[in-house]
Amino acid sequence: MEQVKTRWYKDAVVYQIYPRSFCDSDGDGIGDIRGIISKLDYLQALGITAVWLSPCYKSPNADNGYDISDYRDIMTEFGTLEDWKEMIAGMHSRGIRLIMDLVVNHTSDEHEWFKQSRSGKDNPYRDYYFWRKGRGPKGKRPPNNWTSRFGGSAWTYDETTQEWYLHLFNKKQPDLNWDNPKVRQEVADICRYWLDLGVDGFRCDVITYISKNILPDGTMPDGKFNIAICGDEHFTHGPHIHEYLHTLNKDVLSHYDSMTVGEAQGVTIAEGLDYTDEAREELDTVFQFEHMEIDSIGNLLPCRWKLPKLKSIFTRWQLGLYGKSWNSLYYENHDQPRALGRFTGDYGALHYEAAAMLAISTHFQQGTPYVYQGEEIGMTNYPFQSLDEMDDVLVKTIRSMPIFKMLPFHDRILLSVMRKRARDHARTLMQWSDEPNAGFTTAEKGWFVVNPNYTEINVDKALNDPNSLFYFYQKLIGLRRDKVIAPILRGGTYNLYYPKHKDLYVYTRSYRGELLLVVCNFKNKEVPFTVPNDIAFNEAELVISSYRDTLPLGNRTLRPYEAFVYKLK
Repeated sequence: MEQVKTRWYKDAVVYQIYPRSFCDSDGDGIGDIRGIISKLDYLQALGITAVWLSPCYKSPNADNGYDISDYRDIMTEFGTLEDWKEMIAGMHSRGIRLIMDLVVNHTSDEHEWFKQSRSGKDNPYRDYYFWRKGRGPKGKRPPNNWTSRFGGSAWTYDETTQEWYLHLFNKKQPDLNWDNPKVRQEVADICRYWLDLGVDGFRCDVITYISKNILPDGTMPDGKFNIAICGDEHFTHGPHIHEYLHTLNKDVLSHYDSMTVGEAQGVTIAEGLDYTDEAREELDTVFQFEHMEIDSIGNLLPCRWKLPKLKSIFTRWQLGLYGKSWNSLYYENHDQPRALGRFTGDYGALHYEAAAMLAISTHFQQGTPYVYQGEEIGMTNYPFQSLDEMDDVLVKTIRSMPIFKMLPFHDRILLSVMRKRARDHARTLMQWSDEPNAGFTTAEKGWFVVNPNYTEINVDKALNDPNSLFYFYQKLIGLRRDKVIAPILRGGTYNLYYPKHKDLYVYTRSYRGELLLVVCNFKNKEVPFTVPNDIAFNEAELVISSYRDTLPLGNRTLRPYEAFVYKLK
């Protein structure tokens, strides 16, 4: 039955669960569906209204579930489809919607489609993927010079048919050929299958890559190491992507009260609007990565970042999408290091204040906030001492590259980079208690490392402290349901003050005569603050603050990481 679109995501706060690291229910050291079920009351108490669940489908786990071998079943390690059905029913009964990861740029090489595809050139599934003859003597060189997002060539030679297949990621993740209408129909059927089971939407993995101009070489010189991705111009925002997404929306998504958020690294505001302008009927929202790239070169090598640039990025997206589309607000997810330290510098003893300040800085912008598991208790990056401790396929791929092994002190250099940039920081075990393995599992050891600070930073401790970061987040999330504040957050205009200030992020949200003033000190030092001259008020009502005791609004010196929001009259 067709359902009316309510745009419910505009009032939602989404909590991302990385199931392998969230909670283990059966003592095998791996997080699972029943572990999630056991924590649904916790999620309800936090106040979140939707869950984004990272992939839980059948997978051989070459890339932690992003290599799918069966789109219609649950990974054996995570449980069964019946477990999943119990989980979604439990979520819905608590007023929590479920957003599933939709990974349809590629499959696993163990998916039945690919097994058939590689078996012979005349197989009906051959054109489900990209197969090409090689170059050079006997076709033993890749068809073009494209590089994988994980390093090395984007092509792998297959002896069975003596041709090459395309994989923009790991070689066990062959890319689907969306130009084949049968593939597009398969994707539509997968979406319909999960929506009919009650799913409320999809986070669309690397969705901007699905349409490809397949033959040309990329602009990067062939065979030379470069952080940039060779061939990107031929597989990002490809020639038919908007046609394909509009058709998927028209044929499937528009018939459900669902939402979509597309992973769109490198997307500009204009391109973002091409995907999400409501009049175009493609995606509902995107994850843009511009603010995630200010502290790196080539999205890998760490570099210093400056607050004016971060504010500029936030502001351009706030103004650029206003009235046409909708923002996604986040600092953390499964592909990013933890925000504490990364965006605050050394916070020392001010763990609570720094974490609360970061949350205030984004949650009062227009858009849907995303909270990554553990962010609500202030989980931090892991103190990796060796590359051998890391699980990320990106790290493993770089280490295996011959050109990397030629560098002097190669492991030492990569460790220095990955201690700041590794995705593994977000994939450490969820810290539930001060018990062994942070209460994540009863096994002797979990599948991955647990941060040594779990004895101090854990859910049990947070729940037993009325002044903890958990209860700050609970209050912050609750503002989305406040009759006065919620309309301002949803519909208010955005205005930035002091754009060049290197320490303070100050902005207002204004809606129908109501005004919120948001002030955030990003530094671990005292910083003078002056109320902007054009802001006049008779009353200032405190909405929320990063400090438990708050001084009156006025011209004064802000404390380290002090952040507050006032409603002005």
